[in-house]
Amino acid sequence: MNLENKLKEYFGFDQFREGQKEVIEKVMDGKSVAAIFPTGAGKSLCYQLPSQLLEHMTLVVSPLLSLMKDQLDFLKSHNIKAARLDSSLSKEEYTKILEEARLGKLKVLMISVERFKNERFRSHLKRMKISMLVVDEAHCISEWGHNFRPEYLNIPSYKKQFDIPQVLLLTATATTEVALDMCAKLDVAKSDIINTGFYRKNLNLSVVKLINKNKNETLFNLLKSSIDAPTIVYVTLQKTAENVASYLESMGVNVSHYHAGLKTEQREQIQNRFMGDSLHCIVATIAFGMGIDKGNIRRVIHYDLPKSLESYSQEIGRAGRDGLNSDCYLLACKDSINILENFIYGDTPDKKSIETLLDKIQNYEQKLLEIKTYDLVKELNIRNLPLKTLLVYLGIDHLISPKYTYFEDYTYKYLVEKEQILNLFDDRRKSFIKNIFDNSLHKKIWSTIDMNAISQNSGDTRDKVITALEYLNEKSLIELQSKSAVEVYEILSKDFDVIKQSEKIYQLFVEKQDSGIKKIHDLLAFFEGSDCLSIKLASYFSQEIELKKCGHCSVCENGAISFSITKLLKSIDEYDFNDLTLEIITNLQEQKSVSMIVKFLCGLESPLFTKIKAKKLQYFGILESYSVKDVEKKVLEIWS
Repeated sequence: MNLENKLKEYFGFDQFREGQKEVIEKVMDGKSVAAIFPTGAGKSLCYQLPSQLLEHMTLVVSPLLSLMKDQLDFLKSHNIKAARLDSSLSKEEYTKILEEARLGKLKVLMISVERFKNERFRSHLKRMKISMLVVDEAHCISEWGHNFRPEYLNIPSYKKQFDIPQVLLLTATATTEVALDMCAKLDVAKSDIINTGFYRKNLNLSVVKLINKNKNETLFNLLKSSIDAPTIVYVTLQKTAENVASYLESMGVNVSHYHAGLKTEQREQIQNRFMGDSLHCIVATIAFGMGIDKGNIRRVIHYDLPKSLESYSQEIGRAGRDGLNSDCYLLACKDSINILENFIYGDTPDKKSIETLLDKIQNYEQKLLEIKTYDLVKELNIRNLPLKTLLVYLGIDHLISPKYTYFEDYTYKYLVEKEQILNLFDDRRKSFIKNIFDNSLHKKIWSTIDMNAISQNSGDTRDKVITALEYLNEKSLIELQSKSAVEVYEILSKDFDVIKQSEKIYQLFVEKQDSGIKKIHDLLAFFEGSDCLSIKLASYFSQEIELKKCGHCSVCENGAISFSITKLLKSIDEYDFNDLTLEIITNLQEQKSVSMIVKFLCGLESPLFTKIKAKKLQYFGILESYSVKDVEKKVLEIWS
């Protein structure tokens, strides 16, 4: 097979970029492969071309809808049958996509990893023929990656359950440790890891000395020489995004802020304006950027420190995708270090919460543990992501094993008269479907299915009933709705000491926390060093370069720069902690603890804070710029 001819036929390209052909050849040989390419270097083509050459459908798992959208638009523009499943689809669109996938009419189907646990989707997936599973942003699989996603650890199990023959792992930001970890989890041989390196000669990396320690003035000076050049400015906090954007707007910059606190419609509108060049500058938290495929971004500026070198490399990788020179500036300022560290501390759950969950497992009467995540988040006072990580840790220790997610409630309404539906089937199927209808609680329009009654009356399994309901829904005979997701785990062992096991798992969180803190300080040392930034960054991602200096980074041009502190904090001893803590202690009542008070003062999120509306209290986040450890010492003093 001449791959160059196929590349031209399907996509109109005359030649492959570095590494692409090598990856595709391995995929076509039936191997599982990992492709570690710089951001914007064409990772997606490594599955897009094989998807047209392999016999069956390619299933793509992505952590973000915007990643799917850009890739889907590209495929459709080349007349390739591709689709994505997400919550934005209408019932008709969702049903049509599933039917096309099942009938083999789709070549690419894109989903989030959470979709694998969806009971309704699983019933369809079992009937689909899949040639390859693609994991986009595959570093999410590794606990040592910079944005580890606990759900990704279940991907090897899904590959096995649905009998998918090979995988392709795609990422731009994997150190040697992360690459080996993610490949080991999915049986990718070391010889089948293709790493083209990180170095991009068109990116000028610069650490910028602050002017009179004024960050806003320094930022504007970077913009004003080419004020309309497409630019992303990254900040840590949502309110910083708003304040900086407001300042730049007052200076005549065509700018908008962007963060997760905005409504979905607002975020989409801002992103579309930026992509369409009617908006020149975005001041954003890291909520913006992943999946943004805009070729002419000329500047990426870090107003605040990124949280790791991996995050930094991913964010600057959005600049200069068209191959033209682009500037990546980082303001030499230490102000945000405590805030970054505090976010990491905020992801470590209290040991007592871990004990509560382990005690629940040990005393659970059934073999299958059913969890409503929303309820458990509130019960344990652990945010959603740390809770998912906790459940993964319990799985790693073989205490529980994830099975599936089902919906507690299935409701339907007739789109065709009941008798008309029944008359479409032979006697055996008619009796089966009638049993479903008869064992439903009927209201004026919607009917709720009683799965237990169906099983007791006929012995029909839940899977069989759901398959039938999905069929009726696909044929527009009924409209089916499902809600109240319940995650099911098998309890593998109750033979453990709750206190000892809690301590063990807590220490895993502490190790993860310490690793995150270390990444921040490694990043600071990296930028304050005297070696070439470009070469040193490439080396961090295991790329060997013959050059000793790139000649176009700030260290090569002007030497190292020391970082400043622009925001002088008053001594923490000057605060009256009795006054600061009185209101939150009153609101927490019996749930008060040192940990909760510290989180409140440092402005860290907590499910309990949502319940008591802590953000509306006077002193929420008043000490966000101070170290959690220092705040904790002061709180302990008033409690001792």
